[in-house]
Amino acid sequence: MAENCQNCNEVITASFCGNCGQKKYKRIDRKYVWDEIQYTFLHTNKGFLYSVKNIIKNPGKTARDFIDGNRVNHYKPILLGFVLSGISAFISYKIIGLSKVISEMYASDKRLNSQAMNDYMTVTNSYNSIIMLMLIPFFALCSKLAFRKWGHNYYEHVVMNAFILCFYTLFNIIIIYPIMYFLKDNPSNIISLSGVSMLLSPLMLIWFFKEFYKDRKTISIVGRVALIVLYSIIGLFILMIIGGLIGLVFAMMKGPEAMEYLKPKK
Repeated sequence: MAENCQNCNEVITASFCGNCGQKKYKRIDRKYVWDEIQYTFLHTNKGFLYSVKNIIKNPGKTARDFIDGNRVNHYKPILLGFVLSGISAFISYKIIGLSKVISEMYASDKRLNSQAMNDYMTVTNSYNSIIMLMLIPFFALCSKLAFRKWGHNYYEHVVMNAFILCFYTLFNIIIIYPIMYFLKDNPSNIISLSGVSMLLSPLMLIWFFKEFYKDRKTISIVGRVALIVLYSIIGLFILMIIGGLIGLVFAMMKGPEAMEYLKPKK
């Protein structure tokens, strides 16, 4: 039965208004509330789990399908990156206790045992995924420069890198963090495992882009991943220098107490 839309007064002949998308009027009752609860929780979880499953199986193909328009069942990749980064930070900081582990490690090394170094390593290791999330625009620029003639714009590279980060974070959550938990009484092994996950990043990138660009030769993919790594190292080195100079200037402006913060403890 046709009726007028409560929002724009257009005649509705289906379940939704063809003009503004408003749902056909339905009185709020127990079934309405139950349907809303199911949509809010079950639909969201279906999208989340569907995306996680496909990213674990093949992140490159999943990203390509999403960019090519197959998006209806997927969680938004940038939002998924936020969620997974939050889970990763919670596990590393609260469950594994990386801040305590790193503090104990650097307390035993007089050359590195400054409060500044301690805080820096704690933040970078405990919140690695969140830092990587913030750097997505930077890594997207690096991959765009490396693949600049392969037909995708900068914003599509932002989405690609969101998928890459999701896969990297899932790899840490599923494989690296459980091992870290059982080795948390040995700080040096914790740092080594962090290094392993970073060293495996180029291999992850090669697999990702090989599946994303299936019609391209592997050697071409490897060469462009090498460019991404090179651009990233150069860019991060420049950012570190700028950050270090800003920190030093700030410390000098604050006086002796701030300079003491940078010095190794005796």
